[in-house]
Amino acid sequence: MELPPALYLPDGAGFLATALTIGPWDPGLQHAGPPAALLAREVERTSQVPGGQTVRLAYDILGPVPVGPVRVTGRVLRPGRRVELVEATLEADGAPRMRVTAWRLRTRETSPVDVLAPDAPHPAGPDAGQAETAGFFSTDVAYHRALEWRFTAGSFNSPGPAAAWTRPLVPLVEGEAITPLQHLLVMTDAASGISAELDWTRATFANVDLTVSLYRQPAGEWLAMDAVTSLGPAGAAQCFADLYDGTGRIGRSAASLFVEPR
Repeated sequence: MELPPALYLPDGAGFLATALTIGPWDPGLQHAGPPAALLAREVERTSQVPGGQTVRLAYDILGPVPVGPVRVTGRVLRPGRRVELVEATLEADGAPRMRVTAWRLRTRETSPVDVLAPDAPHPAGPDAGQAETAGFFSTDVAYHRALEWRFTAGSFNSPGPAAAWTRPLVPLVEGEAITPLQHLLVMTDAASGISAELDWTRATFANVDLTVSLYRQPAGEWLAMDAVTSLGPAGAAQCFADLYDGTGRIGRSAASLFVEPR
């Protein structure tokens, strides 16, 4: 199968989304993972703290993102030499569709404390995982093809908690190497998809936000998430995931889901 060269192609002052951004609900709309990663890229390009680390990204999904041209802009909301707050916004068809605020901190060459607690152990590695392809996308080339998936618990295609490793098969932007942080954001919005508690054919459960909190920057080719979704009684759900690289846990994500029958 021939895939597009990247999730996004440079297009003048913006980007053109390829078929690899297509989400599970509508073939004309993007999965939120690729735009989240594009916004994280803009955060780091806008940052005024050289070599800093991004420790929290809080996304609001203001509307569906069409598969087509998009534009991202960034600004520093709270400047500082050691701590800063950066905002980035993604627009499509002249309207804001997603935004993120991100706290970034200056890094140190050595730990400021004498003893650090060991990292939490990670799930069994990707070599122990089961390769799997999602069965609920309406087109063969869509978001799920942008990553290689290895499940160590649960499944794309059955309900319940799940843990999966991924590695990128294409870059975020054509002509650029994808960074571990960008990979993490492409992946993490799918936590509620791999841990779905409802039948994809009978209900929709799209998230309206995503928060990713990191105490260590991701590194390496393979990243993992261990996710669980909890359903409320009145049309809301929450998804939490522990996030890992090959060394151990790096942080946690949370997403609020709006649930309704199809």
